[in-house]
Amino acid sequence: MIFNSIDFLLFFPVVVIILFILPKKIQWLWLLLSSYYFYMNWNPKYALLILTSTIITFITSLFIAKESSIFRRKVWVFISFSLNLAILFFFKYANFTLELVDKMYTNFGMNINIPRLDYLLPVGISFYTFQALSYTIDVYRGDIQPTKHFGKYALFVSFFPQLVAGPIERTTNLLPQFDRKISFNYNRMRDGLMLVAWGFFKKVVIADRIAVIVDHVYNNPVTNDGFGSLIAMLLFSVQIYCDFSAYTDIAIGIARIMGFDLKKNFDNPYIAQSITEFWRRWHISLSTWFRDYLYIPLGGNRYGKTRMLLNLFIVFLVSGLWHGAALTFIIWGALHGILIIIEKLYSKVQFKIYEKLRWNVHRFSFKLYRILITFTLVTIAWVFFRADSFSLALDVLSSVKHIKIVDFFNDKIYEYGLIESEVKIALISILLLFTIEFLNIRLNIKKEIFNQNIVLRWTLYISIIFFLLIFGYYNNEQANFIYFQF
Repeated sequence: MIFNSIDFLLFFPVVVIILFILPKKIQWLWLLLSSYYFYMNWNPKYALLILTSTIITFITSLFIAKESSIFRRKVWVFISFSLNLAILFFFKYANFTLELVDKMYTNFGMNINIPRLDYLLPVGISFYTFQALSYTIDVYRGDIQPTKHFGKYALFVSFFPQLVAGPIERTTNLLPQFDRKISFNYNRMRDGLMLVAWGFFKKVVIADRIAVIVDHVYNNPVTNDGFGSLIAMLLFSVQIYCDFSAYTDIAIGIARIMGFDLKKNFDNPYIAQSITEFWRRWHISLSTWFRDYLYIPLGGNRYGKTRMLLNLFIVFLVSGLWHGAALTFIIWGALHGILIIIEKLYSKVQFKIYEKLRWNVHRFSFKLYRILITFTLVTIAWVFFRADSFSLALDVLSSVKHIKIVDFFNDKIYEYGLIESEVKIALISILLLFTIEFLNIRLNIKKEIFNQNIVLRWTLYISIIFFLLIFGYYNNEQANFIYFQF
């Protein structure tokens, strides 16, 4: 079941109405049952994996809290991590590892033909595994006391709005919210629905539409088609942002309707003026997870600059591997790690050069220059994220040198799967998206809308619904969210 499906549009109102009617003491149970039903719509068997991860982290955390010996506490943390990561490794990385071993033997002239495991990757396994493990670490550090209510903890791990693609929630934020009475609140309902509508705009109007062009180029690469490669590179940067942030907006929106507050996961990442800033704005819940639970335990910046840079590189390498069991994801993570290291090493030198050149670093033109540089580097790295293989990524990048200026002024863009009207809708919608997001930095657009008179407000609400219905690109091939595969 996905947010942009008829099934969900039938499922969610029923969940909300019954939730508001039920007494406080069993509201958590209804949400837990709803969450498991939501997940079991993909594959009922894989609900056992969430339950297993929940049981492991719940029990080990109780033992961690009871133990006074630091050594035995670490043993329980090790058990929790080992079992959870073993499950994650088996389902996500086993075939990747077997493939590497098979290639290694082949390089030595031995054709063993190691068989592959035949199963589907459980949807959202990386997200709920990390969320459960953060609970174990928080208990070990003494940041929280372990809950003795297994049902509410199980709901924390499986809460359906953010179960499949985040944001990765922290125990201190989400778990206590299950203790309070949930009732209808008009302001929360209105605010949540606006977020949901904004998410649907990004997903069905923009992301799903431009996915046609991106998929066409990446699935049918032409080595001398520089224009197509450049367009696909630029549009994929937009697609992945719209697709992933759309899921987050919808997740936060539907959670808010039900009375819960989820963490912000995106903050205008494409206005970042450096790669470091980009990662403060992109997939914030994952970035902070790696910071708190990997970078800091590795030593952070406490052991000198060389160790700090190594820790940063390890974090981004692991981040790449977290996204997928493929060489392309590892390279993508490594590229970001290298760019971060370069920034750390040369940031002071860079600004000294700007001073000598007498560049005013406070001017908009200078900030725009840095934004464009950062966006270009991020876009190049996205090629490895999107390409099915390392060689395809190199083909896409190398073909850009064959670009012809004339292609920007003829009708070549209509050769990649979308007719002229669809391309125009996509480009206008992208312009509208970034205009609204830019204005929203200084102006709370939602608040301005809510302050209007009732006639104007409801005219706008109805217009938004019709806009989504008319201009949404509804195609089953693009329906799934990109981050479902992680």
